[in-house]
Amino acid sequence: MELRDCECFVAVAEELHFSRAAARLGLAQPPLSQRIRALEAEIGARLFARTSRMVALTPAGEAFLREARLVLEAAARAGEAARRVGRGLAGRLTVGFVNPAMDAFLSGALATFRRQAPEVALSLREMSTREQAAALAAGRLDVGFVRPAGQDFPGVELTVVSREPYVLAVPAGHALAGARRVALNDLDGQAMVLPPREQAPALLAAVEAALALAGARVTPVQDAATKFTMVALVAAGLGLAFLPASVRVWRREGVVFRDLEPGLPLVELAAAAPPGRENAAASRLVALALSQ
Repeated sequence: MELRDCECFVAVAEELHFSRAAARLGLAQPPLSQRIRALEAEIGARLFARTSRMVALTPAGEAFLREARLVLEAAARAGEAARRVGRGLAGRLTVGFVNPAMDAFLSGALATFRRQAPEVALSLREMSTREQAAALAAGRLDVGFVRPAGQDFPGVELTVVSREPYVLAVPAGHALAGARRVALNDLDGQAMVLPPREQAPALLAAVEAALALAGARVTPVQDAATKFTMVALVAAGLGLAFLPASVRVWRREGVVFRDLEPGLPLVELAAAAPPGRENAAASRLVALALSQ
């Protein structure tokens, strides 16, 4: 028995007329009659009582009609469910992200995504870039938003989503707080709060190379794993810190953010996903991130 058999049967049962049912189905009448006879033979019961002037459902036909309608309704629901998942409007989506992505673009992209696809079961996980690379490889993430910064991502497809400059976080009472723009050589001799080397080795190497090229020697006084901690340490007067420009959306008493002269690498953030693994909801979210 095929789904088309149920469609043919229901059409005849509702029309109680083979010619009208055939027209409704876009079939010629003889093939429709043959299909109904084959269905009755397969079931082993007459579904219709036929005379030269009328067609009527038998008791077996009435029972079959109830179930056939349920089958067609279930098939329609299954098709619609598949279409919604295929358009990224339903299903499941597990997203990894580094904190800078949330300030730069991800918060806005998620707000729009939620409005467009409220049926998607969304799971968000704040993770380091290295942790996301491992989770993507193991299939625990559908998409990640990472800071590539010279790191290797074997078996992962990267799409750059944003590039932004660094700004300098300065204690409000510091001599550089009054500058409109700070050159890297102005940082010679300054105390700095930096990320842990094991967390961002390529990034620190690029920052150190840029400072050396500018002739600036800084003194690392403290490392901090998150932007929140870095800003708090700057507010406490422990030192200065390089932070992505999107951090300006924050307001922290005792800290000012100053533009830097060119020299440091840009903060590059990218969407990472395993190639060939289809997830339309992930593609929808990446497209929204690119539009921010």
